[in-house]
Amino acid sequence: MSSFKAPPKKNLGQHFLTDRHIIDQIVRAVDPRPGDRLVEIGPGQGAITFPLLRKHGELTVIEFDRDLITPLMEASEGVGRLTIIHKDVLQVDFTRLAGEEGPLRLVGNLPYNISSPVLFHALDHADAVRDMHFMLQKEVVDRMASEPGSKVYGRLSVMLQAYCTVTSLFDVPPGAFRPPPKVDSAVVRLVPKPAGQIGIADRVLFERVVREAFGQRRKTLRNALQLTCSGADIEAAGLRPDARAEQLQVSEFVRLAAHLGSLPPGGASA
Repeated sequence: MSSFKAPPKKNLGQHFLTDRHIIDQIVRAVDPRPGDRLVEIGPGQGAITFPLLRKHGELTVIEFDRDLITPLMEASEGVGRLTIIHKDVLQVDFTRLAGEEGPLRLVGNLPYNISSPVLFHALDHADAVRDMHFMLQKEVVDRMASEPGSKVYGRLSVMLQAYCTVTSLFDVPPGAFRPPPKVDSAVVRLVPKPAGQIGIADRVLFERVVREAFGQRRKTLRNALQLTCSGADIEAAGLRPDARAEQLQVSEFVRLAAHLGSLPPGGASA
């Protein structure tokens, strides 16, 4: 892979993974099987790309940095069938990419500056995604996987856990990258839930309820949601109006949004 001469680009948030032990751990976590549709987001210099390609034989990668396209293609010769999509990942239609060949398995060492948009973009296409294995800032993974009562349990936790099973797999130190980031990283697995298990009919309403509930963490639900519903509406959903957002289970947010969505227009009172 000597053809990779360009240094990491700070403006793209590039930190190239170099630790062989960590790379092997990621490949074992993904555990590709025959017939899997593997798609890597942001292959960089191919640290995860080529071990996956050697193990699986074919791989699609999405890379925005044009300077990496030719080196990736050259390095893939004799390793396996590499398909490169030169595009901003947020412009990639995963549903169309999956087509009729089956759901995608997404993998990637995501640039930290776009990690949340990528996660929610993938959720927009959850029916076309079987699972995701991402390297992210450890602080973000901790928030994603946290439970009620935790100091880091919040909007991100609820929004992701409502649609996916989230599992933090292992931590990755800064020294595993070139250049080393200033923070620890972690690898997380997300498995989208079947549509019938989610119970969210109105995603916009659900997002609004969660956003407002966590808008000011010290406020009770009655005060935090006063622009959306009343204390009576909260009680009618089986919740305590004096509870705080960080005390609620994900399922309780789903239940509250479902109740509010079932009311006639103008039925929710503020």
